[in-house]
Amino acid sequence: MTASSSLSLPATAPDTEWQWCTFDALSQADLYAILAQRQDVFVVEQNCVFQDIDGVDQQSHHLLAWQTNQSCARVLAAYLRCIPPGIKYPECSLGRVMTARAARGSGLGKLLFAEGVRRTALTYPGGGIRISAQQYLEAFYQDFGFESCSAPYLEDDIWHVEMLRPARPRTLP
Repeated sequence: MTASSSLSLPATAPDTEWQWCTFDALSQADLYAILAQRQDVFVVEQNCVFQDIDGVDQQSHHLLAWQTNQSCARVLAAYLRCIPPGIKYPECSLGRVMTARAARGSGLGKLLFAEGVRRTALTYPGGGIRISAQQYLEAFYQDFGFESCSAPYLEDDIWHVEMLRPARPRTLP
């Protein structure tokens, strides 16, 4: 992943287990954890009534960041989904980016997004990535090489801006 020079990532998340998979590879427990966390963050916490289950999950890749809590239980600490090109936008798209409340402030959100961009670039090499970003996070995404490409717009009563990380030429090893 190539990011702008202002990006400073936490060193690592040694207690984090990354899982990148298709919908069909998710277990029932994984899917339940995803939907529960997305509901908690996007519907309850942001007080936003919207259609979270939108028929796109089945076609997407999912990045899950698992951590062990104080009770030694495996919990979903962060998540995003990668929608293939041609479904939402001509480019692939990252969305449903979220960090669970208990993991906020740890730098996991930056690690999640960096890992998401990296895995997306490996899965769909040479293509751009487009996102619909909550406007208050515009600078966060700019640190990953995304550029605003729309005027602000209201989506589900939250201001958003469309952003694009331009296609990168494939490099040989």
